Amino acid sequence: MPQEKKSFTLHDLIPGGETYRQCTPANAWHTWWGDLCVELDVDTLTVLPPKGKSSATVLFTLDQVNRWLEAAGKQPVHTLQNVSFPYADKPLALLQSNDGHLLLDWQQGDVAWSVTFDRQAANRDWHKRSRHLAYTIGNNLCITTADGKTISVTSEPEGIKCGQAVHRNEFGIMSGTFWSADGQRLAFYRMDETMVSDYPQVDTEARTAEYQPDKYPMAGTASHKVTVGVHDIATGKTIYLQAGDPTDRYFSNIAWSPCARYIYLMEHPRTQDSAELVRYNALTGEKDAVLIVEKHAKYVEPMSPIIFLPWDDTKFIYQSQCDGFNHLYLYDVEGKELAQLTKGEWVVQELVGFREEGKEVIVATTEISPLQTNLYAVSVKTGKRRLLGNGEGVHSVQLSASSNWMIDCFSSPESPRCIQLVSLKSGKITKKLLDAPNPWDGFDAPEISVGIIKAADGVTDLYYRLVKPVGFDPAKKYPAVVYVYGGPHAQMIQNTWNYATRGWDIYMAQQGYVVFTVDNRGSSNRGLEFENCTYHQLGIEEMKDQLQGVAFLKGLPYVDADRLGVHGWSYGGFMTTNLMLTYPDVFKVGVAGGPVTDWKYYEVMYGERYMGTPQSNPEGYKNSSLLEKAGNLRGRLLVIHGGNDPVCVPQMTYSFLKACIDKGTHPDLFIYPGHGHNMLGRDRVHLHEHITRYFEDFLK
Repeated sequence: MPQEKKSFTLHDLIPGGETYRQCTPANAWHTWWGDLCVELDVDTLTVLPPKGKSSATVLFTLDQVNRWLEAAGKQPVHTLQNVSFPYADKPLALLQSNDGHLLLDWQQGDVAWSVTFDRQAANRDWHKRSRHLAYTIGNNLCITTADGKTISVTSEPEGIKCGQAVHRNEFGIMSGTFWSADGQRLAFYRMDETMVSDYPQVDTEARTAEYQPDKYPMAGTASHKVTVGVHDIATGKTIYLQAGDPTDRYFSNIAWSPCARYIYLMEHPRTQDSAELVRYNALTGEKDAVLIVEKHAKYVEPMSPIIFLPWDDTKFIYQSQCDGFNHLYLYDVEGKELAQLTKGEWVVQELVGFREEGKEVIVATTEISPLQTNLYAVSVKTGKRRLLGNGEGVHSVQLSASSNWMIDCFSSPESPRCIQLVSLKSGKITKKLLDAPNPWDGFDAPEISVGIIKAADGVTDLYYRLVKPVGFDPAKKYPAVVYVYGGPHAQMIQNTWNYATRGWDIYMAQQGYVVFTVDNRGSSNRGLEFENCTYHQLGIEEMKDQLQGVAFLKGLPYVDADRLGVHGWSYGGFMTTNLMLTYPDVFKVGVAGGPVTDWKYYEVMYGERYMGTPQSNPEGYKNSSLLEKAGNLRGRLLVIHGGNDPVCVPQMTYSFLKACIDKGTHPDLFIYPGHGHNMLGRDRVHLHEHITRYFEDFLK
């Protein structure tokens, strides 16, 4: 007699749930020591031969490490999973803790080098060649040199931040410090926020609530001013690049020349309709040359710094969407375009590295499918591409020191997770390191399918994902929930395990709902025109495409067209509320999380790229404002917001509620005190319990 299958709980499916890890695919952690693959475990590091049936060998264990540390007077470590090997030709392992870094020589069994620093150090940036460490204490930048000397690079008052990411992490900015190749000079961001308005966040967990403001530049208001400094370890001096008045300008994609004499960066006006690649003298700060200028009627959004060819210091790779899709271009140091290395109606998602032996660039692209990420080796000489690996699913990789091997971690609709070694010479898989079993075996999982519908323009293909109820009966009529995001830099449907279906979608299918998602125009990985058709009118084209999805849903004989719901978070919260208000006869119930309700309350960099300013595009802001539509609400709408959201600030929701009160409509509200833009930990399970209850109460 077959064993009865189990039902999922939200604790099984939602991060933070008590049993979540048991229901996610097994994983293993690997890194490279030169061209040797090392498997990282809590208490053992194992070297894995790249091919054949040779046996693995233990490199060292946690017990050994802690004996060596104790002998050197150092604190013990509790896991080896964060160990790295910075030197391909030396038996040195880097261990990092809250108060220091050290290099362990496992062949000698002792500490070869160590340095300590303030436990408050944040934004740590260690350079393996010089062994200098940059970090921030509060808002200021410090360096601890390899010999333990501490340098206070900046000493700025409150309101000025140094050594931290700027421009609210737009333009691909994730760091505020940038070491030269030799590790002897450090470029860094200095951001003056004194002119930016304070958003009045409040800490409600204090005995008496305390004022804890965020600097939040709303669209059309004063923005921060950024400059780029360079500190020279040898001279102890700091200079700033002479880029001119930083007012209403952005500086991004910082890169060093291999000789450490020049700094390259992208400069943008606040309108973001152009970008310039500019070279500066790193010794004097003087502007040396403008090498590349890009302009576009809507916006230019460079996301990646230039990268020099490792075998030729006179040439670099530049990434651009100038032909409509992000591709690689080869330039010389004088700004002359030598070749377009990749071309086609697909996107280069990442330049992963170089294979110097074959003079190839290793890239991740959507060439096989917009739903996939696959790796290719591209010849710099001819532009010819070679597929690396199996061509399935979505891949992420680590290259070995020689770039002749890669650790390839991928997932496909049928494969929860697979990790394998791939030879970059042949492009073939040489060894499988992990083939994770299906962690949902034994559970009653729903049927998931992916297909294509036409966008509202009648031409463009859109990908959708459909999750049928568990125990599906084609003779029944089911309620349906549309899960939506819809904004830039996001893609909901991918050829990963279960087509990237969210845990909550699975849970709702178990409760008897059809769950449907479509990636509308305006979302990512489909090229510039696909994304920027929403320019100056956010929400309009996206909703038209979502209604195409609704039409598809209504055409399914098992969907109850009178019981349609919609749910989304952030941009998806904006879309959810907008759909409820714009098409009040279509959706019966909606749950909007952390929504943008009026783009004039959103921050400058992201908001103005797509909408301009409220002063320059008043009609667009009016048409996209949910406050203007608050009187249209007919169904049941629950708005959920983090009480201290620094991304979509709580004013978004409060202003919408006020508009609803003024116009006599009645949304529901739930606040998560102390939380930011997303709920974390156990509260994330509570969040999805609450969302589920709302649909169960009012849609089912």
